[in-house]
Amino acid sequence: MDIAGLYNANLNNITTAKNAFDALATAFGQHVEAWQHEVADRLGASHWTGPTSAVAQGRVKDLGGQLRAARQELTFVSKALANAVEQFALAQSHLISALDDARNAKLDVAPDGRITWDNEPASPGFAGSGAETTAVAISNRITAALNEAAHADQEISARLNHLATNASNGTGLNAATVAQDLAAETAREQIPAAGTDPNSVKQWWSGLTPAQQQRFVHDHPDRIGNLDGIPAVARDGANRLTLQQAKLELQAQLDHLGPEPPAKVAGMNGAVSNPAHDEWERRKALLQEQVIGVNAIEKRLMTKVDDKHPPTYLLGFDTKGNGHAIVAVNNPDTADNVSTYVPGTGARLGSIDSDIERSDRMVASANTANVKAGLPRTTSSITWVGYDAPQSITPEAMNDSYARNAGNSLHSFEAGLRATHDGEPSNNTILAHSYGTTTVGYTLRDKGLPVDNVVLIASPGAGVEHARDLGVDPSRVFAAQGDADGISMAPPMNANGLASNFGNNLGDYYGVLQNPDHHLIHGRDPILPGFGAQVIPTDPGTGHSDYWNPGSVSLQAMGEIIAGRK
Repeated sequence: MDIAGLYNANLNNITTAKNAFDALATAFGQHVEAWQHEVADRLGASHWTGPTSAVAQGRVKDLGGQLRAARQELTFVSKALANAVEQFALAQSHLISALDDARNAKLDVAPDGRITWDNEPASPGFAGSGAETTAVAISNRITAALNEAAHADQEISARLNHLATNASNGTGLNAATVAQDLAAETAREQIPAAGTDPNSVKQWWSGLTPAQQQRFVHDHPDRIGNLDGIPAVARDGANRLTLQQAKLELQAQLDHLGPEPPAKVAGMNGAVSNPAHDEWERRKALLQEQVIGVNAIEKRLMTKVDDKHPPTYLLGFDTKGNGHAIVAVNNPDTADNVSTYVPGTGARLGSIDSDIERSDRMVASANTANVKAGLPRTTSSITWVGYDAPQSITPEAMNDSYARNAGNSLHSFEAGLRATHDGEPSNNTILAHSYGTTTVGYTLRDKGLPVDNVVLIASPGAGVEHARDLGVDPSRVFAAQGDADGISMAPPMNANGLASNFGNNLGDYYGVLQNPDHHLIHGRDPILPGFGAQVIPTDPGTGHSDYWNPGSVSLQAMGEIIAGRK
């Protein structure tokens, strides 16, 4: 497929063929119905019996099945032609748009795709100082449009050739063959269920044409946007649609909350709190907070790309419970280094703005590390609020159920990053803060994660006694804890941990322990030598939320780890 062939393609011819097959299928269907009524049904209602009758009725039944199979095969041809029109029209529109932009930019596109331009500033046809950059971008768009058309041509031709073979050799009259063809048609139109292995999802997605992919994004954004194994660009497109719809729905719910109920109602011993008022206030606060979160994401998505604000991709979104969102700074499918940041207690849709800012800082820190090393490598940092995090220190963060319940989702997401990545495998880091380290530790321990580095910041325990229990190379496990971080005072919640702490404290007091041990709420303190992690340096006075402070040694260390330089 070349530029002229796609540009001049007359899709009306395919539409005409599609309409002809529609008419043929309709007429053939009427013939099948007439056959059933006039022959098969009348024969079945007759009183003809005996061996010859049995043979005749069996033959009529078989012939009826063959007619119905042929009718179904005709509809498959019509469907393939309809898909061809849709797919070629999309590719053609992409090509025309690229050529129009080239013309407006004063670029000349040759029939073979080569692009030239006038470099003389004094010339009326001067294309400008940025012509080369524009030409490269447009050339890539032209190539993508031609590849899109070629993909469609191969896919549609294969389907039509298969159906033509069925018709010529008679296999299309077989019910089993028709069932297989119907299953293939259904598979093309059916989105894999949530929880499907991301590699299978990626294989399904790659088997679709660009037009089919676009249709799924447009028609089912809520399902495509949160499905691991779908590439980042498609998930982002789907979730942007979902985000806008959610914004309207949240505002509508706020508008229909109704008047505020009275705070107090009469009770047996005087006025008491009104449960209806408490629920009204809770609901209003949640909706208002989620609107804040939606607006923050929308603002970040629309922020002009510059050195401090790389392009952003929305990889997951919903408003269930406290709301969830997964936001990537830079495209993880094309980045050399990919880090997933899992925040802890208090993480939810309404508070995601500050977490995205941390991702921006980690990308900048990793870029600095790459520049120092002289490596032109790209980094993506993903804020993963894809789980129901505890919202209070007491009692919620003391409970490990939040970490346990997040395991399947986190494992699937990380597997999806591997499945959709282009080219050589990226250097992947899972980096977590506070209760997020518990979530990450439990998932690594119970399900494993396809990551190269593990970073535990201000951890109350990762559910294991040693770095090697996380299922990754212990030399690639890192931990940090500031000298002013109160997390170090979090007491263990089980008898073994309490007993271990008591014994170690006693031994430390009498000077008989050289490497004192200590357990926190959810396991051994990761910064102690006995855990076996590399300890990240922190600045004096670092508190629980200070690790990402600009210029801090901890932020610098995170960047070096993410960039693969530490």
